[in-house]
Amino acid sequence: MSNAFADALVSTEWVAAHKDDPNVRLVEVDVDTSAYDSGHIEGAIAWNWTTQLNDQVRRDILSREQLEDLLGKSGITRDTLIVLYGDNNNWFAAYAYWQLKIFGHENVKLMNGGRKKWELEGRPFVKEVPQVEPVTYHAKEPNFGIRAKQPDVAATIGQSGVALVDVRSPAEYTGEVIAPPGMTETAQRGGHIPGAVNIPWGQAVNEDGTFKSPEELRALYEGKGVTPDKDVITYCRIGERSAHTWFVLRELLGYPKVRNYDGSWTEWGSMVGTPIEK
Repeated sequence: MSNAFADALVSTEWVAAHKDDPNVRLVEVDVDTSAYDSGHIEGAIAWNWTTQLNDQVRRDILSREQLEDLLGKSGITRDTLIVLYGDNNNWFAAYAYWQLKIFGHENVKLMNGGRKKWELEGRPFVKEVPQVEPVTYHAKEPNFGIRAKQPDVAATIGQSGVALVDVRSPAEYTGEVIAPPGMTETAQRGGHIPGAVNIPWGQAVNEDGTFKSPEELRALYEGKGVTPDKDVITYCRIGERSAHTWFVLRELLGYPKVRNYDGSWTEWGSMVGTPIEK
């Protein structure tokens, strides 16, 4: 395992051995927000991505004050090691990780394989919700250098030295469908951002939900022209699948310039006059 992998990931074995450590806070973040209640890793708390990781009025990530409130209520200090995991191969766990990095919480890792690998190994789930002692959390000044907004993306179209990575399914990329079945947040139009390459997020993971090796990942992205020298922007539909690919490129492969466009297709495909390719 490379240093980048060791810095950003922990194994299910590690979690089983360290979940009771006083300085570790396990947090489950699922697409299916009812999954936690059906059973979770002992000691884990849950963050609901719809209500706790998004501003409830504006379509936006949390403000600094909102993040401080969430982490404080979660009993997390600046020194706490946050270990995130979830369903769907850690989609929203990666989204939470990305937001934590924006606000300068360095001590955070993903559990490699998420809920899927924990279940495959027959490890136990419990229904008991842990009691948490609230604390006061002070976030750092936000680093928006790992986030792209729509004007940032629009400015890159046709530029050399830029790689736009559309991590959605091929059917979404071509505009055949606007969103995966059952997903409510959607756009007015289908297609993709001009010049974007399609590398579906799922190509980065193994059957058990763990990430592929650094060698396999490098071959996957560099083979499509997504190289470390470029200014890379990832996007999907609402920013969670693209946070997963952002995590692969920046945290596992060490690409220096990777931004997640969390407005993603729901924003781009609904704006008047934005260029679209099919």
